[in-house]
Amino acid sequence: MGLGIAKKIIKAHLVEGEMKKGETIAIKIDQTLTQDATGTMVYLEFMALGVDRVKTQLSVSYVDHNTLQTTFRNADDHIFLQTAASKFGVYFSRPGNGICHQVHLERFGAPGKTLLGSDSHTPTGGGIGMLAIGAGGLDVALAMAGEPFYLTMPEIVKVELSGKLPPFVSAKDVILELLRRLTVKGGVGKIFEYGGDGVKTLSVPERATITNMGAELGATSSIFPSDENTYQFLKAQKRERDFVELEADPDAEYDDIIKINLSDLVPLIAKPHMPDNVVPVEELEGTKVHQVAIGSCTNSSLKDIMTVAHMLKGKRVHPNVSAALVPGSRQILKEISRNGALEILVSAGVRILESACGPCIGMGFAPPSKGVSLRTFNRNFLGRSGTKDASVYLVSPETAAAAIITGEITDPRKLGLEPYVFELPEEFAIDDQMILPPAPIPEQVEIIMGPNIKPFPENEPLKDKIKGEVLIKVGDDITTDHILRGGAEVLPLRSNIPEISKYVFSVIDPDFYRRAKEKGGGFIVGGENYGQGSSREHAAIAPMYLGIKAVLAKSFSRIHLANLVNFGILPLVFENKEDYDKIDQGDVLEIDTTGIDKFDVKVKNITKGIEIKVKPKLDERGVKMIKAGGVLPYIKNKRRGK
Repeated sequence: MGLGIAKKIIKAHLVEGEMKKGETIAIKIDQTLTQDATGTMVYLEFMALGVDRVKTQLSVSYVDHNTLQTTFRNADDHIFLQTAASKFGVYFSRPGNGICHQVHLERFGAPGKTLLGSDSHTPTGGGIGMLAIGAGGLDVALAMAGEPFYLTMPEIVKVELSGKLPPFVSAKDVILELLRRLTVKGGVGKIFEYGGDGVKTLSVPERATITNMGAELGATSSIFPSDENTYQFLKAQKRERDFVELEADPDAEYDDIIKINLSDLVPLIAKPHMPDNVVPVEELEGTKVHQVAIGSCTNSSLKDIMTVAHMLKGKRVHPNVSAALVPGSRQILKEISRNGALEILVSAGVRILESACGPCIGMGFAPPSKGVSLRTFNRNFLGRSGTKDASVYLVSPETAAAAIITGEITDPRKLGLEPYVFELPEEFAIDDQMILPPAPIPEQVEIIMGPNIKPFPENEPLKDKIKGEVLIKVGDDITTDHILRGGAEVLPLRSNIPEISKYVFSVIDPDFYRRAKEKGGGFIVGGENYGQGSSREHAAIAPMYLGIKAVLAKSFSRIHLANLVNFGILPLVFENKEDYDKIDQGDVLEIDTTGIDKFDVKVKNITKGIEIKVKPKLDERGVKMIKAGGVLPYIKNKRRGK
C-alpha cells in the first residue's frame, strides 16, 4: 500500500517506533525555529543541557513577539538571544525583519524537511511541503541538542479539495470552514494532508494560511504537496535548489477523508471568543465595527496585502474605524513599497505597523472598551487582544477590507468591486542583511544576560504520595491564554519565571497566585481539551514553579500535555468523565503514585471521602520523565547512565 506525503516524511526521519496510529514514535528534526517570547527559555534550557553547538541542519532564532520595548526587559532579551545564537550556531533574524513563520517560509523552509518550532503556528511550513510541528520550548532545545522529537503517531486525514475559490472568498474561509465542521478539538492527534484537484489552484501563501490555522483545530500538523506552485515560489525566492517534488502515492491510505468543494464556499467569520464559532459573514451584516487589523502569521503575505490594497484603491478608511496593517516581513514591506501598494494603503488612512506579531498577541493596537474588532488573525480568545470586554472576530483580508470601507461587517461580494488576481513576482525583493549568521569562532562570543533573565527552575522527583488542595477548577477548552496570558504587560517577563508566575490564571481568577503561594501548591482540575492554543511552555513552567503537582482533566491538548510532562506535572484523565463533577475547588486530594510504572495512579478526595478513578496520560518514556521530575533531569540522568 502506498504512502501519503506526511507518512513519507515521517518514514524518512523515523528513528524509533513504528508508524502505527497511537504508537509512540521519534523522528529526526532537520530544522528548528524559536521566537523571542519562547526563545529565551529555549536557550536557557539548551545551556542547561551542556551542549556547545546545535546539531540540526539549520536553526533560526527570530525576534517578532516582544518588539514593544517599553523597558529594558525586551531589549535585554534580544541581546541575549543574539549572542546565544551566535555562539551556538544559530541564525538570528533581527527585530523588524518579520514574523517567524512568514520569514521562514520565504528564506529557509524546504519541502520534505522536518521543522520543530517553539510556536504553535509552526505548521505554517506545511504550505511549502514541510512536516512542521509546534512544540514546547524544551522539546525544541532537545532537538537542537540532537535528540529526536517524540510524539504519538497521528491519524492522517486527507482533505480533498475540488473546484476553485470564487471571487472574494479566500484561503482563510477554507480553514474557517474546517473549524466550523470539526471544532477546536477536531484535529487533536491528527495530521491534515491536503490533496485533490483544488490544490493546484492555491498559491503557497494561500496554502500557508490554511496550514497555519490548522493549529486552531488542535492538529499535530497540516501539509500540502510540493508541486509546480511550490517550485515557482522557491524560484522567486532564488531558492529553487531547495525544491523537491512531493506527492501522495495514488493508492495511499488515510484514516479519514474530508471533502471540500472550494467553489461552494462563502465568506465566513469566527465570532467571539473561539476560532470555531463560525458563521457566514452575511449573517452578521450591519454590525458596527470600531477596529480592523490585517496581518499576523496567518494573513500578512504579499497576496493578502495586495488584495486589501486593490480593494481600498481610491477609497478612505471609514471615519468610525481605526485600521492597521502588519506586513509579514521586511521583504513584503519592500515589495509593497516598490509596487505602489503602500502608497494606496497610506492614502486610504491605514496605519502601517511594524513587521511583527503585534496586535495578534496583545502587543499594541488594543480595541476600545466593548469595541468590535475584525482581525485577519488566528485566535480571538477572551482578553487576548488586550481588551477583555472587546468582541474580536476572525475574518479574511477581503472581509476586513470591506469593513474598513463600510464601517460595519459586510459581505465583500456585495461591494461591486472587481476581484483581484494575484500574480507571483518573478523575483521577490530579497535582502537578508537582517539575518545574522552564527559566529565562525564561537569561543570568542560572550553570552550577555540582563538582570531580568533568571535561572531556569527545575522540579523535584515524583513522590510516592502527593497531598494538596484543588486550587482551581475550570471548564472545557481552557487555553494557554487563560492559564498564562500574553500582552505587553506579561510578555516581557518570559525570562523571569518568579515574576511571570504572578499572572497564572489572572484572566479568570486574579486570586490564584496568592492562593497557590499560601497553600504551597496543589492541583488543577480541568474539562475537555485543557491547554489548547499557544505552545507557550510558561503555562506549565509557572504552575510548576508555584507547586502544582498534577492536573486532572477530561482531556488535554497535545502541546500542553507534552509541556506538563516535560516539567514534571502529572497529567491525569478521568476514567469516567462524570467524576469531574465529584471534585470542587478547595477539596483536598491525595494521589498515590506508587503504581505509576504500571500506569496505576489512585486519587482519593479526602474532603468528600471518595475515590476518583484516573489514568495517567503517559507512555513509558513519559512515566520515566515524570518520575525524574521532568525531561531535563531525565535526560541528564540518562547521559550520566542512571
